[in-house]
Amino acid sequence: MSAAPLTIAYLGPRGTFTEEALRAMPVSEGAELRPLATAEAVLDVVRSGEADRGLVAIENSIEGGVTATLDNLASGEPLVIVDEVVIRVRFALLARPGTEIASVRRVATHSVAAAQCRAWAQATLPDAEIVPVSSNAAGAQAVAAGTYDAALAPTIAAEVYGLEVLADDVADNDEAWTRFVLISCPGRVPAPTGADKSTLFLYMREDHPGALLEILTEFSVRGVNLTRIESRPTRRALGDYYFSVDCEGHVADARVGEALAGLHRICAQVRFLGSYPRHDGKAPLVRPGVTDTDYAAAQAWLGAVRGPA
Repeated sequence: MSAAPLTIAYLGPRGTFTEEALRAMPVSEGAELRPLATAEAVLDVVRSGEADRGLVAIENSIEGGVTATLDNLASGEPLVIVDEVVIRVRFALLARPGTEIASVRRVATHSVAAAQCRAWAQATLPDAEIVPVSSNAAGAQAVAAGTYDAALAPTIAAEVYGLEVLADDVADNDEAWTRFVLISCPGRVPAPTGADKSTLFLYMREDHPGALLEILTEFSVRGVNLTRIESRPTRRALGDYYFSVDCEGHVADARVGEALAGLHRICAQVRFLGSYPRHDGKAPLVRPGVTDTDYAAAQAWLGAVRGPA
């Protein structure tokens, strides 16, 4: 008997950038894809077991961390990241077949998309009203239903909702990228690939001078490079924050494992969000003295110094 296909939840409706990102991942082949209304709903169905995986945005090159995702992962039953994908964010102006761009008066789009296309819209559609909607794909849905003249949405939405592309490759910034992470319930950590990333949430025991430096030192002395760090409120008290961190390497790497053990000693809590392959396949630069071989040699030397137990 063949195994049941994976069920993967993602931010819907159909035609979102999240769906575009998911379809770029091999795991989506043969999977049952389930669009949901919010990122929180996606993570909830993974926690409950209604879905095997969930894909959510976690970072954008223009606006930084996606706070709804970070805050949800920081609370509730633990979840882990098992993979990631990055896509370029470019919009298209979509309309019903036969629409001329000169006749567009009301354009539906998400507020983030409106901000990323503001200069283009002012130059191309100076008389059009930009109407905020819950998502770019929802805007495309509304255009198909006749509510608006056009929508700024991912190109994939044209196929989904039977719309035409009036203008493609729309964006004010050519370097707009969004990173999405594939979420699962905790289980076996994916094997190291040599080009991995790990994600952690770190909670201080108390706020004091040098507290952040102490955390950073645990990474620095072991040659672990950080690719992202940001603070988020714990929601327990004003001024009480935790740190969300991405670092190069895998928990199975000696230097990363030692850093996590050190952080566990000095932090009130370390929430491990997983080790997983980097989307770009880039191997970290590991300086002499912190390779797995160096750690093994150091342990062997220490054992010899201590002598028989």
